[in-house]
Amino acid sequence: MVKKYVFGTPIETDAVVKEIKETIWNDELFKKEGNVFQYSLKPDEIVYGLGENVRGMNKRGWRYVSNCSDNPNHCEHTNSLYGAHNFIMMGDGVSETYGLFVDTPGTVIFDVGYTDIDRLSIAMENENYKIYLIEGETYQDVVREFREMIGRSYIAPRWAFGYGQSRWSYETADEVREVVREYRKRDIPIDSIYLDIDYMERYKDFTINRDSFADFENLVEEMKKENIHLVPIIDGGVKKEDGYDVYEEGKENGYFCRDENGEDFVIGVWPGKCCFPDMLNDEARRWFGDKYRILIDKGIDGFWNDMNEPAIFYSEKRLKRVFDKMEEYKTKNLDVNTFFEMTDLIGTISNNPEDYASFYHNYKGKRYRHDQVHNLFGYYMTRSAAEAFERYQPEKRILLFSRASYIGMHRYGGIWQGDNMAWWSHLRMNVKMMSSLNMCGFLYTGADVGGFGADTTEDLLLRWLEFAVFTPLLRNHSARGTRKQEVYRFSHIPKFSSVIGARYQLLPYIYSEYMKAALRNTMMFNPLSFIYGKDNLARQVEDQLLVGENIMIAPVCEQNVTGRVVYFPERMKQLIFKDGIIEEGNIFEKGFSYVNMPMGTVNVFLREGYLLPVAKGGKCVEDINFEDLKVYSFGEKIKQYEYYSDDGETTDFDMESHIRILK
Repeated sequence: MVKKYVFGTPIETDAVVKEIKETIWNDELFKKEGNVFQYSLKPDEIVYGLGENVRGMNKRGWRYVSNCSDNPNHCEHTNSLYGAHNFIMMGDGVSETYGLFVDTPGTVIFDVGYTDIDRLSIAMENENYKIYLIEGETYQDVVREFREMIGRSYIAPRWAFGYGQSRWSYETADEVREVVREYRKRDIPIDSIYLDIDYMERYKDFTINRDSFADFENLVEEMKKENIHLVPIIDGGVKKEDGYDVYEEGKENGYFCRDENGEDFVIGVWPGKCCFPDMLNDEARRWFGDKYRILIDKGIDGFWNDMNEPAIFYSEKRLKRVFDKMEEYKTKNLDVNTFFEMTDLIGTISNNPEDYASFYHNYKGKRYRHDQVHNLFGYYMTRSAAEAFERYQPEKRILLFSRASYIGMHRYGGIWQGDNMAWWSHLRMNVKMMSSLNMCGFLYTGADVGGFGADTTEDLLLRWLEFAVFTPLLRNHSARGTRKQEVYRFSHIPKFSSVIGARYQLLPYIYSEYMKAALRNTMMFNPLSFIYGKDNLARQVEDQLLVGENIMIAPVCEQNVTGRVVYFPERMKQLIFKDGIIEEGNIFEKGFSYVNMPMGTVNVFLREGYLLPVAKGGKCVEDINFEDLKVYSFGEKIKQYEYYSDDGETTDFDMESHIRILK
């Protein structure tokens, strides 16, 4: 059951697609004081949700701020990440469960037992918002109701479930060719190469750097013959440059965000001075979306949208203010207080709140200051592309994912989990974030495998891949200036080939579970408590997941270990993927067991009575035979498996012929 409450005059976000009748607030669960809602937490009550955020699956004990933020160095003390996902879930998960969606594009603070360990407090920055309260018996019931309310999740092309290699940046066409050649030479499966900003002419959207990618169109065709898809980046800022057609069109038609004086708001990003297209303006959004066709006409069939929180390196006004103040510091004796005053000032240049309150959008017939609708920018940028794809290639799936997002964007594209670091803690965070994102509708997701910033290590990259072979988006991505982390650069290449190869063996199951989760509004990655809600030990496990209903995974997230303790909530059988072979390992009884998991192996725990379909694999998704499957099971009473398989390209998702029963 869903109750909809409207307070003040909310800004429409288009997050909810289901018509729900408004109800007058009269709820005993929450105590309302102004724009703050409080809920009393029981000692053992789990709080789930909030999508892309730090800490555990259970969100208790911290303060989370929904405010799309560019923060690659995020740690436990971080309050905001790249997405704003205002869905939270409480209750016991078996008889009384509640979900709450706060629908507002402004800042929302979720104090989940931080100020008061026994209290959940939700505070809005103003009096205009909608609240949807969902009541159900189980976690699955509430998630399904919420997902039906916000609409079907984006469905990526099947090739986009293959392994992708990325780096900021592959600077020439020959470097791209070299990366592909090295993967193919070593028989390591791969399906895509991602192009960061250096493929562009001086970092300008929808341009090609003809000095280093002179034969871009030929490169695209050459890669296609190798079954490699090139996936270029598109940024949220348009370079302010006379003669640059995208800038000239935006300026002439009034498509850019403006300041309080009606002038185009100028900020600095990769190309230097830029203007933000007003992604919230219908005309500007259509115009920007149509620009993707420039690259689609060159053979491109996938994109990733970046810097769309939106990220601001500087504004002209703030930069001038800092420079002027620095002149004063030149003549001062910098004692400890003055020194920290100066460094704090420098730290205010990028992503400053004052800058976000200095420009405006024309949205749904009204003028809004950006900070009032901040969390919609990345969502509507990705929506602009998806709507354009629907206009001119409606029958074809195009890969599309974004850095920033708000609930509702899940219908138009996926997300990667933002710029991260080559830290073991970020691998653990990746594991814990998957189910939270699924709750909010984001199914096509994954992290930068190996870590984007800092120097990765061979064991971290291997262990990360051992987990990430289960995530729909599987991309190895790193930053310029860090250690190069293409897997063929390390000592034990056969181990990397084996782990990535396991993805291609498991892909029939992974793709089937993804499609069913998207079409049925269910979870692909489940916390153990979603299946074993009455098991108090299972409810506390945060580093294991059920992928679909049939298998459990328990990633190794610690350095210098060869295995780990696993909690088995029921009898399960270990399957070990190694060197293209699948070994049937031990059968584990309910309880805790130490499991040996050497580096370079992928370990799956199959539930008794369930099936796992596996393919022979391949060097790319195109090689995989999705019909010639070997089915693994154990136990006497085996449940049949609904196996989903389609052509992976067209949009006829709902045809009954895509489902067949495996026994």
